[in-house]
Amino acid sequence: MPEQFRIRVATAGDIPALRELIDLSVRGLQSTDYTPEQIDSALRTVFGVDSQLISDGTHLVAETTVHASPVIVGCGGWSKRKTLYGGDRWKDRQNDFLDPHHDAAKIRSFFIHPDWARRGVGSMILDACEAAARAAGFTRFEMGATLTGVKLFRERGYAALERIDLPLEHGLFLPVVRMSKQV
Repeated sequence: MPEQFRIRVATAGDIPALRELIDLSVRGLQSTDYTPEQIDSALRTVFGVDSQLISDGTHLVAETTVHASPVIVGCGGWSKRKTLYGGDRWKDRQNDFLDPHHDAAKIRSFFIHPDWARRGVGSMILDACEAAARAAGFTRFEMGATLTGVKLFRERGYAALERIDLPLEHGLFLPVVRMSKQV
């Protein structure tokens, strides 16, 4: 029987599970693209729960049932705000609202549990994010994709626009790729 996933809006009660998921995802899936130092620093500064997405109702989780209990196996969101990437600890946040007639919705904060990677979870969340952003009037999407996520997003119609080196602690940088898609 194929695995069943349910996509739902994240709540504040999910934050502890999301913190754990993000750490496992970054350490388990991004180790071929980033050094341990970059990963540790990014988890302290860039990656993390974005409570603004949760408050806005635009952060989604994918759940499945394991031993009769729901388990969050992935998350991702879309935003009607200017911030392109970064959780609550990211210092360069821009929380001004976007204009859907002129701006691209931001696709953000995608993390998949390593045990559930490559099973369609990320694509399901992305489909739900794009549909919700389209319903809000957006016709373009933009993201700051990790090097690990670029392949998935390219396969889903996103084009690379530029590489961005995010400043981390101690002179380190985290390369990400700004990507865009027109509906």
